[in-house]
Amino acid sequence: MFDYKVIEKKYAQAILTQIRSKNTSQVEFRKGLVRLGRVLGLEIVEDFETEENPVETPLGVTYRGIKIKGFENVCIVTVLRAAWPLTEGLVKIFYSARQGVVAARRVEEKGMHDTEFDIEINYVKVPKFGGNDIVIISDVMVATGSTLIAVLRELLKRGRAKKYYIASVISTPIAIEKLRKFAQDAGIDLKLYTVAVDPELNSKGYIVPGLGDAGDRAFGT
Repeated sequence: MFDYKVIEKKYAQAILTQIRSKNTSQVEFRKGLVRLGRVLGLEIVEDFETEENPVETPLGVTYRGIKIKGFENVCIVTVLRAAWPLTEGLVKIFYSARQGVVAARRVEEKGMHDTEFDIEINYVKVPKFGGNDIVIISDVMVATGSTLIAVLRELLKRGRAKKYYIASVISTPIAIEKLRKFAQDAGIDLKLYTVAVDPELNSKGYIVPGLGDAGDRAFGT
């Protein structure tokens, strides 16, 4: 099963506008990603189920509150390197999450063919996953979908989680459809959260209008 949601809240869209600007500094760009990570985390947690959780207040009154189911079983996987600030924001919401990393890069020197890139994965360090786990993949730009699909294949080698989420800033219709097909073929429950869906890719596979190379803008070349 696959679904996606675009975060259209004014706060998120204002931050996105700021980090799209070529005049935004490296520090402010990175801070913007952290803020958007927090927004994405709050949106993702709204998709979790809840159960009743009665507590007694200091006044001796029982309050019938709630508990978020699965909150303790979250693992955040960061796609290096651009997504580190995004993950920093996610962790402010999912404060007890386990974490993993995947170092993956598009082999851009071979070029893009039919909106596909070869993906080189240099390092994987993630926990094993079971049927109660919820995996959130942090990746700033979902352009062709090639990188995320390669990452998902690596994660599935470590077990099958209950549900997979993707936290992204900008995605494309091309990537969304590829992820839909992958989720269907792999038989996984996958949901993409993004702050914008930009309409196209240029000849080099960059999202247009996009925000440039997120890794370079966050950390320098």
